[in-house]
Amino acid sequence: MPPHWDTDAPWFDHERSLPGGPGSRMPRAGRVLFPAIFSFLVQVPATVLLARYGRDFGHAGHDLGAPRPGWFLAVALALIGPIALLGARRFPGPVAAVCAAAAGALILLRPDVGLPYVALGFAIVLGIVRGARVWVYASVALAWTATIALAGTLGVPLQPARVALTTVALAVLCAIGETVRTRREQMRELRRRADARRQSAEQRERVRIARELHDVLAHSLSLINVQAGVGLHLIDSQPAKAAEALANIKLTSKNALDEVRTVLGILRADAEGETGERAGGAVPLTPEPDLSRLPALIDSYSAQGLHVWLVGQLAPVTEATTAATQLALYRICQEALTNVLRHSQTLSATVRLELDDGDAVLTVTDEGSTEPLDPAIVPGGGLLGMRERAELLGGSLRVERPSPGGFLVEARLPLRRSR
Repeated sequence: MPPHWDTDAPWFDHERSLPGGPGSRMPRAGRVLFPAIFSFLVQVPATVLLARYGRDFGHAGHDLGAPRPGWFLAVALALIGPIALLGARRFPGPVAAVCAAAAGALILLRPDVGLPYVALGFAIVLGIVRGARVWVYASVALAWTATIALAGTLGVPLQPARVALTTVALAVLCAIGETVRTRREQMRELRRRADARRQSAEQRERVRIARELHDVLAHSLSLINVQAGVGLHLIDSQPAKAAEALANIKLTSKNALDEVRTVLGILRADAEGETGERAGGAVPLTPEPDLSRLPALIDSYSAQGLHVWLVGQLAPVTEATTAATQLALYRICQEALTNVLRHSQTLSATVRLELDDGDAVLTVTDEGSTEPLDPAIVPGGGLLGMRERAELLGGSLRVERPSPGGFLVEARLPLRRSR
């Protein structure tokens, strides 16, 4: 296949590109009937004329043009090949053997009929392409060797030039079959690789979407759950505090809906890019979160009663990192604080953001409670998502318990490389 072909392009039809494949332009019935019909039209009528009215080189006294006795046997041998080709799709090996035997018998019966046995050529190529290589090579070699040996034994005149030419023709047919078979396997492998790449891309996209939705919904729903609990607890004794909790629920749910619409809008944009059509609905213009929104994120947790201290300066890290790195750091911090809010019994946490030896390092820690917790860290969807975000950007994630009830999450991501 030419190297400049783009097998991933949408116009490249892998099925249609396979020789004789299910997507080729010729219908399946045509692919089955064409070799049989073509070989019938080429060799049967010509064999009728040559075998019935041709000169018998073995009987010098025979008159030219007079009907030959037994000519119908030669015609029958010529007819066997086209008929056998009708079963070449299901039985390529036996068909090649039958055609080779019929061709050898016709040569021995009527050596004066010098017409090539076209059906044998089709049987050789189709047999090799369809995987019956052992059948083809064994039957062709055995039939041709037996024909030459019987011709010498029975005194059938076979000219050396004809033997050499036929041998070369059989070798060329085998080479053609091998070439077509190799090309077909290459195209099938290209199609398999393209399918694997497409499935891998789809899987990566599904994981990315699941990770985004998990980070957005887990954070927002955790805050809503905490505020709802506060509101229910204070609705009778402190209505003003309960009203503030409801206001926080409203704001948090609105922000969550905006972020979910942003993720779905990206999906719609991807669909439009692939199909060239409107997928319905306007794509939200809300930018993806970055480190500039980190203080607001921390304030949202502080409003839930979790005191979070931000250590470090945002400006140096923001200037040194790409948008993708900032998004990953933001989401990792969001998920880590959500885990503290949901699972830890502490009321304080620390977020440290700094540059260290060419990396941006985010560390989220909490002291936990005085009661010992299970020291085993069982990775859930949040931890896996944080680790995936870090590793996709060439970084790493470290999770450990520095104290019996505490928790530490450290994400180390490489900085943007200067060109």
